[in-house]
Amino acid sequence: MLKAVIFDMDGVLIDSEPLHARAAVKALEHLGYNVTIEYCYQFIGSTTLHMLEVMKQEFNIPLETREMLTVYQETLHNLIKTEGYEPIPYTKELVIDLYNHGMKLAIASSSTVKEIEAVVKALGIKKYFTKLISGTTVSQPKPAPDIFLKAATELGVNCKDCIIIEDSYNGVSSAVAAGIPVIGFANVHSGNQDLSKASVLIEGFDEIDFRFIENIYLRTYNIPITIAVTNRLILRELSVNDIPGMYQIYQNPEVKRFIPDIDEYLENEVEKHKAYIKNVYNFYGYGLWGVFSKETNELIGRCGIQNTLINGTEEIELGYLLDVNHWGYGYALECVRAILNYAFCDLHIERIVAVIHPLNTRSIKVAERIGMEKKQSIHKEEIEYWLYVITPNIFLSKF
Repeated sequence: MLKAVIFDMDGVLIDSEPLHARAAVKALEHLGYNVTIEYCYQFIGSTTLHMLEVMKQEFNIPLETREMLTVYQETLHNLIKTEGYEPIPYTKELVIDLYNHGMKLAIASSSTVKEIEAVVKALGIKKYFTKLISGTTVSQPKPAPDIFLKAATELGVNCKDCIIIEDSYNGVSSAVAAGIPVIGFANVHSGNQDLSKASVLIEGFDEIDFRFIENIYLRTYNIPITIAVTNRLILRELSVNDIPGMYQIYQNPEVKRFIPDIDEYLENEVEKHKAYIKNVYNFYGYGLWGVFSKETNELIGRCGIQNTLINGTEEIELGYLLDVNHWGYGYALECVRAILNYAFCDLHIERIVAVIHPLNTRSIKVAERIGMEKKQSIHKEEIEYWLYVITPNIFLSKF
């Protein structure tokens, strides 16, 4: 269960990596050595002390590392005094949302405790964080796992109850070494960072909230995500364990007549769904979900949306089916309303279609009651279907 979110600071909460790199360049210039910004970017995610120790060895600098650190810190202080901290947009809103959902929060940064304190104070977010952990307080800096293991311990949670947000190769590697899922933030100002080991990559925080992060956590551990809960139904992702039950529903001739894509063998359906979970749920964030009775938790059907090609046009198609034993109770209308509400309000999809066989009178009635409009006749594999369409404005004006 997700209980804690751990943030890196530089490059995640504040856009400070270019500032730190410039400070390193200026500090070395002051000492009589020339390095480039690109050279300094290789140390993103590690401690300043580690960076200076490497520089001391590579350039044979005849000073103690602590003396070099003093020059660097003075240079950085002057830059911050002149330019201030540049917050990453929407991260404060994310921190507050996570806090309001009961998450324990920590910062695990390679910066010093003093620097972390200064940043959270300047951004007005100190009160939301339970712990502020500096890489200077552990024996090995990132990419070693020490800092994140310490953060989890001090938060009082298991590593499997955490998720991390990082922007650097060193930080992502540290999280992976600690056995903690990590979201990689592709900050354009953090240099060319390899974040391929992250569970997911994001390019900004404008649409990132508690639900998004919880969903990433659940997918990392192959826990099906609940999409919606209605008065009588639960809509959630199907797991491999649900496929035998779904396969039994498919076998009824009344159901099977409108779903020609079901494999003859259960084993093949299971293998197909393993790939579906990985390639559809994870990539698109939507697909065909399971419909479960809220009262009994019994699987009674499937529903959802998926990409399809109709007459050469990419569309997002609504689909659903229910076990015949649950026909006539209004479940189809209930789950379709929940699907469309999620698609339009959460996923911000602009148009959804339904492809319905003319003899499927039950589905036609549901489509019409939900506000879908019949647009045209189409043919798939030489069979005639009707194309129904709905947009957010029509749906939201009706419900």
